[in-house]
Amino acid sequence: MATSPASDIVSGVGGPENIESFTHCATRLRFQLRDGTKVDTATVEAIPGVMGAVPQAGNRYQVVIGGAVTSVYEDIHNLPEMKNVGAPSPDDIKAAARAGGPRGKFAWLDSFFEFLSDSFRPIIGALLGASLFITFMSLMSTLHVIGNWADPRTTLPPSWQFVNLCWQSVFVFLPLMVAYNASKKLGADPWVGFAIMAVVMLPGFAALKDASTQMKFAGSAIDVVQIFGFPLTIFNYSSQVFPPLLMAGVLGALDRLLRRVIPDNVQLIFVPFLSMLIMIPLTAFLIGPIGVYAGAGLAHILGQVNNFSPFIFAILVPLLYPFMVPLGLHWPINAIMLLNIQNLGYDYIQGPMGSWNFAAFGATAAVLILAIRNKEKAMRQTATGALAAGLLGGISEPSLYGIHLRYKRIYPRMLVGCLVGGIITGFAGGIHTKAFVFTSLLTIPAFDKIGWYSLAVGASFLTSMVLVLLSGYKTAEQKELERLSEEAAALAHVPGDQLTEAELVPAYVGAGAVGVGAGSATAAAVRGDVSASTISAPGTGEPGERRRLKPAMEPGTVTQIHAPLAGSLLPLAEVPDPVFARGTVGAGVGIVPSGDTVYAPAPGKILVAQETGHAFGLRLDSGIELLIHVGIDTVNMGGRGFDVKVHTGDRVEAGDPLVVFDRKAIEAAGYSTVTPVLVTNVKKFDSVHQAASGEVDVATPILIVVAKPAGTV
Repeated sequence: MATSPASDIVSGVGGPENIESFTHCATRLRFQLRDGTKVDTATVEAIPGVMGAVPQAGNRYQVVIGGAVTSVYEDIHNLPEMKNVGAPSPDDIKAAARAGGPRGKFAWLDSFFEFLSDSFRPIIGALLGASLFITFMSLMSTLHVIGNWADPRTTLPPSWQFVNLCWQSVFVFLPLMVAYNASKKLGADPWVGFAIMAVVMLPGFAALKDASTQMKFAGSAIDVVQIFGFPLTIFNYSSQVFPPLLMAGVLGALDRLLRRVIPDNVQLIFVPFLSMLIMIPLTAFLIGPIGVYAGAGLAHILGQVNNFSPFIFAILVPLLYPFMVPLGLHWPINAIMLLNIQNLGYDYIQGPMGSWNFAAFGATAAVLILAIRNKEKAMRQTATGALAAGLLGGISEPSLYGIHLRYKRIYPRMLVGCLVGGIITGFAGGIHTKAFVFTSLLTIPAFDKIGWYSLAVGASFLTSMVLVLLSGYKTAEQKELERLSEEAAALAHVPGDQLTEAELVPAYVGAGAVGVGAGSATAAAVRGDVSASTISAPGTGEPGERRRLKPAMEPGTVTQIHAPLAGSLLPLAEVPDPVFARGTVGAGVGIVPSGDTVYAPAPGKILVAQETGHAFGLRLDSGIELLIHVGIDTVNMGGRGFDVKVHTGDRVEAGDPLVVFDRKAIEAAGYSTVTPVLVTNVKKFDSVHQAASGEVDVATPILIVVAKPAGTV
């Protein structure tokens, strides 16, 4: 039965019973799981429409979707099996956290940056919309249709004043939006957080300035008014984001305390009241000013670097952003951009930052071209969505999480693009903008020195694109893993041959007998010495009855697979390669070889024989399909140290040598000799179990394959 991407994602993260809660941001599904070890990242990333997956500490897991994230979220939410799964109560989350204890060394760091991200991500759409209004105003000003719209001394005609209000509505009330989101993230009543922050944004609060006196603090003049004998600093909190973030942090802790000490039946009344009673003066007198000064301090540090050398600053910003965005460190920088615009009338960070964005988009464009050239449908879809989100919306996350972090060969090339754009920006003496915008094609007119800015971002884009095109974006290991996946898919979908009578191996009598097509306890049968014409068909007992069947798949059949080489058996989970260890390619074991020859474990056909000698795919006469991979990453040896004895399409019998390899050469090259032996068509069977442990030889059964029960598919 066909499945949907939504149901596949749910299955990939461990099923609905493993999902504690889930939500989404602008590009990603965010799961809070009960057990993060149950997730198969490779399987999730292979789902159509998934750009990538990002495991996090604390059983958090993110699935990168791109622009269609809302639709996929709704599809998951509407699945019947997700009926009882949704946004948990704060108490549920707290109870689970207390029960599980700290999970992961950096769980607190994940929590902090997730707090920052979730405080902003619900308003990304509003910010994007406002940024396009800003760009339109900038374009009109550049074309001299209107005056300098960003200068408060400029009086615009009423019609243009109204257009100007369309973006101001977002940025003036940004602290209220952030306060709501941040309070909600920490489990407090978001409307209480909104109301607390709204007090310092009321016109009446600003009017207190008329009764204030000016004082000097840290070299700056501030307005202070006495309230019941306490000094209250009057600030303009429009566009500020540090004060609401700090306020929400304290409110969240206070809310938890109040709910512990106030009886449940009166919490609805007294928790909000006491929260406001405590937090409104605390925010106005202490938290608000601390937030203003903290933001100003960070802005001052960056300003000093920029003042010392705009050239160095213009290079540092695009080179640092590729590492800041994955950590969430760009959110505080966004806040400083807003603060610069409020205090200075312009921002000097967004111009250099544009070089990073366009370098990222250029790398994505190269991946798209290569995907089209190589007919990689899934990557073509991923890159198309990521490039559209970048060039039109200025959003780098789909490119970053969907492509760049998965194929880290891209990063060095992308950094060169960042460097080139930064140098050009530096030669321009820095590039400013009078408004907060997302750096995309549509917002180029919002920057001064448009010629220099266009040259910088264009050079960044082209440099990254050309370098990735020339070098490719996949490492040798990634190419090998993808080839393995293709081999496994081929093994799982090769149609059955019309075998001759001599090739049939119905080597068992009656239902429930031990199959010998892939090795049994009978040495003669393993060698293929049993005549097909004298074997009874399963379940009949009639001599001479012949059927074209796959013995290992007959209901009730248990089949043994012998070791293809001598060595020490290793559980699959301990194989030093995550793709093999997770069972992505198939179920089986690893062998640390003590010999130097790989043998066919049973009669069958060679479906894949790599010229490099590192991997072989076999379809055994029993219907079991195997992948034998000699060593880890040994494809990089290019066949050195491997003497291949068979070719694709060859017929082999049990005991026929497939390859002779040099263990010392593999180890000298720095690669592991661990050899995974995997059943790749595992879905056609009920189960695959490890049959032995410790030292094994070529005659030792290492796997037991159990057929599906009658009546199952």
